[in-house]
Amino acid sequence: MNLLEDKLHVWLDSSRFVKAKPGVYVLYNKKNEVIYIGDTNNLQERFTKYLDSNFEGDICKQKTVVYQREFLDNPKERQIYLLEEFKNRFGKLPHCNENMD
Repeated sequence: MNLLEDKLHVWLDSSRFVKAKPGVYVLYNKKNEVIYIGDTNNLQERFTKYLDSNFEGDICKQKTVVYQREFLDNPKERQIYLLEEFKNRFGKLPHCNENMD
């Protein structure tokens, strides 16, 4: 299930080249299952941190194989919408979002 209109990008191949813009992102595991829906004010900075640390301390996100991203001015609002949409469809949050408040 692809949540965004953006194509799927291979995590290690293209994540270093994402633009330094605000946006939302969806991480998928090797089965193309959504594992995390996130937001940030700077996608390049967030992805660089993830790459440099290999998701240090976050075993859940270490399963990332592909991702989607969407650039927009209000990423938090879009993330909340996507999480609600996912929960309504599947009855739960993506695995790595489960401990979010």
